[in-house]
Amino acid sequence: MLDAISQAIGAAALAVGNVLVTILPFLPDSLATKPETIMIFVGFGGQLLFAMRFIIQWLRSEQESKSVIPIAFWYFSIGGGFVLLMYALWRKDPVIICGQGLGLFIYARNLYFILRPTNADET
Repeated sequence: MLDAISQAIGAAALAVGNVLVTILPFLPDSLATKPETIMIFVGFGGQLLFAMRFIIQWLRSEQESKSVIPIAFWYFSIGGGFVLLMYALWRKDPVIICGQGLGLFIYARNLYFILRPTNADET
């Protein structure tokens, strides 16, 4: 099962590479032949999204002079966690898969608690 998921992600990376090389012919052909090239960018992109959540939280806390967690923190957590989970599935890395999988559940649950209507909102 994990092999099939990894292969599907690799095939999608190659498809993206083919599109990029077609649109931007100055890019190296390796983008269309080696999924590793695209997946490195995917991995770093996930790390960037994940890091942004801390920067947003830090800036908001500085702004309010107290520790706060803005809603954007949870959106960046979900975005970064999802991209990193795709990278981990492609790499077949069980440690990162477990960590990001559990994290995604927690981030989504926190966002649910924030966004769900409460009894006070209904009256």
